[in-house]
Amino acid sequence: MKTTSYVAAATAALLVATQATSAFAQAAAAQPAAPQVTHGPATPGVCILSVEGAIAQSTVGRNVDARMKQIVAAVQAELNAEQTTIQNEGKTLESQRATLDQNTLQTRANAWQTKVNNFQRKAAQRDREVQATQQKALSRIGTELDPVIRQVYQQRQCGMLLSRDALVIANPQMDITPAVVTALNAKIQNFTFDREHLDQPAATPAAPR
Repeated sequence: MKTTSYVAAATAALLVATQATSAFAQAAAAQPAAPQVTHGPATPGVCILSVEGAIAQSTVGRNVDARMKQIVAAVQAELNAEQTTIQNEGKTLESQRATLDQNTLQTRANAWQTKVNNFQRKAAQRDREVQATQQKALSRIGTELDPVIRQVYQQRQCGMLLSRDALVIANPQMDITPAVVTALNAKIQNFTFDREHLDQPAATPAAPR
């Protein structure tokens, strides 16, 4: 049976900001420590922020990451069980090749291939569902994060906000990421969500009254 690319795709879908930041940190740790830098004075009114870092360091970001891992593990368990069953059926059919007449063999082979095709479609759908789940969860975090960023921006009297990830180096005194994380943690720490189900029909719009 042709193997699916689900595991790789699901793993890619799971790369939320927490994991990306963790991987970057591990890579940086493997390199020699950068020499100490003496920064010039902080530029008044100029602030920097890492959105990815804020999500990764926040409590809600960590909880979303943990929940996504649970969802992917459940999907993998579902697909692995079905794939094992189909593979075993294929092995049994192959072992019976010499004892079955051609018509029976062809009928059973066609039925088995149908199961393979259905499984591959299911695996692809589960991949899309995992990605949709991740996107929806991150969108929720973004909705909560946006007013927090504006709040901290005003509190720090920023006149300009730059992405920390786009800068080579900057005075950390201008970095409002820790303040954003603190404010986000005070606002929300967790929310519940389940895997999206793309096979469910869309709800019928209510008739106008």
